[in-house]
Amino acid sequence: MFTGIVEEMGIIKQTKPCLVIEANVVVEDIKMGDSVAVNGVCLTATSVNANCFNVDVMPETLHRSNLGMLHYGDKVNIERALAVGGRLGGHFLSGHVDDTGKVIGVTVEGNARIMRISAPGTVMDYIVDKGFIGVDGTSLTIAGFDDFSFTVSLVSYTLKNTILGWKKPGDMVNLEADVFAKYIKKFNKCENHDLMLDFLE
Repeated sequence: MFTGIVEEMGIIKQTKPCLVIEANVVVEDIKMGDSVAVNGVCLTATSVNANCFNVDVMPETLHRSNLGMLHYGDKVNIERALAVGGRLGGHFLSGHVDDTGKVIGVTVEGNARIMRISAPGTVMDYIVDKGFIGVDGTSLTIAGFDDFSFTVSLVSYTLKNTILGWKKPGDMVNLEADVFAKYIKKFNKCENHDLMLDFLE
């Protein structure tokens, strides 16, 4: 599990046959086999050295995320898995990206930046006002939405410390809907509510 609080921005050093990512903070204590979120995608570290780590990316992951669009020198959001007993500053993210969305507008509002993102129905089904969304692995709050898109407000810290500060209209982002919203939707469709309550508990 992850929190959506990005720890650092890594730099892509190689894309094939695996992703090689340069980093400073996360390599301090990760080891082979550990889970690391890269742009919100949960991946397994296959090699770690003083300033880089390697991860393999499956075809299914490339299909569902923007990782296949990465090039040498691109920056990515990185977060280590949540440690038991650790502080939860964002919201629960599994690292299992639901789909990609497209940035369709960016406007300035005071010291914040409002980003509008179009999303497929598989994600929009779980969008609610002031709900959570993972965008490239960053925990954000829904500021508004319509049938086909939603907006998030990016504060200065997020703009400076995640790759969202460089996003512009036309860019693709990874989206992960709130897992609790998924359970609630399934519960509402289930005829045997008592069984679902037991499962959720």
